[in-house]
Amino acid sequence: MLASDPLYIRPEDYLAGELVSPIKHEYRDGEVFAMSGGTQNHATVILNLATALKLHLRGSGCRPFAENMKVPIATAKAYYYPDITVTCDERDRQPKQHFIEHPCLIVEVLSPSTAAFDRGEKFADYRTLGSLEEYVLVGGDRVGVEVFRRGESGEWTRRVYGMDDGGGAIVRLESVGLAIGLRDVYEDTSLLEG
Repeated sequence: MLASDPLYIRPEDYLAGELVSPIKHEYRDGEVFAMSGGTQNHATVILNLATALKLHLRGSGCRPFAENMKVPIATAKAYYYPDITVTCDERDRQPKQHFIEHPCLIVEVLSPSTAAFDRGEKFADYRTLGSLEEYVLVGGDRVGVEVFRRGESGEWTRRVYGMDDGGGAIVRLESVGLAIGLRDVYEDTSLLEG
């Protein structure tokens, strides 16, 4: 979309609108996308992971945020609301700031309507963040976690955790030193039933 397009929304107008909007919107290169509500499973998985991260990171200087903190992507002219973001960077400790610029970990819980974008363009955008060490995709309609980890030379590797071993897998998030059971990620969801 071009800035001369009458439907183009300037980044500063998007940011001003987000301060007063009753619903959240993501922004990418002049377009605004309303964020829809998630399922109970989606919300439960976010809460389970955010709680585990909060307890694990207490006193470390790292801080997890769930759902309401934007991450700006300069190269894509975008602002996204990850399901969970963790920052350990002092530059992100401004109390009146409405975004995290230096995340080390980003988690997205997939839904059928967002999975392709989260795996594709959004992941490509996130990879431009120099601080990002891990990107995690969590199945929202089936049990499974994918951890993408940036290596020392900048290459990304992928590790998949699933129910093949009866759900006893331990998901390792090296960026923050957390090991969490797959069953703990999905605790209190219908995805572990039956």
